[in-house]
Amino acid sequence: VGEGSSTRTGVRGKPSFPLNVNRASASEFEAVPGIGPALAARIVAYRQANGPFTSLEDLLNVEGIGQKTLALVKPYLSAP
Repeated sequence: VGEGSSTRTGVRGKPSFPLNVNRASASEFEAVPGIGPALAARIVAYRQANGPFTSLEDLLNVEGIGQKTLALVKPYLSAP
């Protein structure tokens, strides 16, 4: 209850960038240009099934993310 009602900025739906790919929720990923609801869900599902991402390039393993999408989203994301 209350999940998603507050992000790191305190404003629902407006996360602060860059988002850590290992902590961001699907709704936070959706705030990134180029990531819609389906892709956001696949990123979270991949992370849950395979463990944390070690680099942003690991996103290439998620169905629907290629080099162009990765280049588009990189400025908005961070990885360990």
